Amino acid sequence: MTVRTRYLILHGLRWMPVGLMIPVLVLLAQERGMTLAQIGLITAAQGFVVLGLELPTGGLADTIGRRPVLLLAALVNLASLAFLVVADQFWMFVVIFAMQGVFRALDSGPLDSWYVDATLAENPSASFESGLSRAGVVSGIAIGGGALLSGALVALDPIPAVSALTTPILVAVVLQTITVTAILTLLREPPRHSRTRFAATLRGVPAVVTDALGLLRRSRVLAALVGVELCWAFGMMTFEVFFPVRLSEVVGDPATAASILGPVGSAAWLASAAGAALVPLLVRRLGPAWSGLTLQLGQALAVLAIGLFTGPAGAITAYLLCYTLHGAVNPVYSGLLHRQADATNRTTVASLSSMAGQPAGAVGSITLAAIAQATTVRTAILAGTIPLALAALGYLAARLTPPPTTLASTPDHAGEPDSPAVAPGAAAGPALTSGPPEVAITQ
Repeated sequence: MTVRTRYLILHGLRWMPVGLMIPVLVLLAQERGMTLAQIGLITAAQGFVVLGLELPTGGLADTIGRRPVLLLAALVNLASLAFLVVADQFWMFVVIFAMQGVFRALDSGPLDSWYVDATLAENPSASFESGLSRAGVVSGIAIGGGALLSGALVALDPIPAVSALTTPILVAVVLQTITVTAILTLLREPPRHSRTRFAATLRGVPAVVTDALGLLRRSRVLAALVGVELCWAFGMMTFEVFFPVRLSEVVGDPATAASILGPVGSAAWLASAAGAALVPLLVRRLGPAWSGLTLQLGQALAVLAIGLFTGPAGAITAYLLCYTLHGAVNPVYSGLLHRQADATNRTTVASLSSMAGQPAGAVGSITLAAIAQATTVRTAILAGTIPLALAALGYLAARLTPPPTTLASTPDHAGEPDSPAVAPGAAAGPALTSGPPEVAITQ
């Protein structure tokens, strides 16, 4: 089995439990007595934990290896899902979401980093961007399929002994158990340390984090990409948080809007998968930087349309277009980010970008909610298009010096065998920046 195949299997297993949980999580918390205000505090616990652990866990993966960190992440997620099955008090939900924060911080980057390093270990000029785009297809299908399965399980209520809203969580526990087994079976890499050097290896984590921060200061392209993440995460609140309210406005009936949201949400994730599938063709024609700029501007225009359309058909069409472009721009951004790292700091660089998105998303949610409260939801959505459009400018820095290896110049190696393992310290090619590369060559 090739590295790419194993990567895509693990990627699908990682995201399908998320699809199962999305439709029922808030409703389950309410069913068990949580108020909306409490749910807001509960979810904040996850964000604060991710913000605090994102860089250290990225450094941990770059120091001790991707496999042990991914395994630990999967076990933490399994424990949190199992606890969610029985949680019925506020403190329990806080603990669960804090555990989810630990899981997300540990899980942020190692799988992609393993795949990129494994691909480049076999051929330093190989195209890993195509695999990242296929992962976008897989994640969209996994989340959309999981959401559809979740809705079917709630409707059928196949386990009368438990609440219908709990059934998808039980299925997620089973899937997460399979994920743990799959990581042990499918993800292989040579050990980066001996047992006698483990403590010394852990002491190297701060140095890896410091090096990544230094790279951010020195690399114009990496700084620009982190800027993209800041604006992108801020602007994403327009369609992640406010679209249900906007749909309710244009439909004119909250109950009708709620009945529409389930299938529309599933269709949005499938549209995201379709967008990711189209990335290789677009990048071959435009190159990654111009593709990112074009897709990001397109997404800003789609969000603008969500705010401007006054009928449900127009708003839903714009929403689906927004998610199509969102799914397409994700692998383009990820590919550019990974070109700024090597095997020694790849996960830390990815975590650096992810960490920038956490406070930006929180500030975006608070700011746009305040605008909506003071004016209208439509005004808040229109305001959110500004940072989304500004995010497109960050791709100009990567445009100035085209990368030596992209989908535009390298054929797709889908039918060729991938490397079974990654060599520690494998180079990933030249940097995107002009002048001397800061590293041997990050969502």
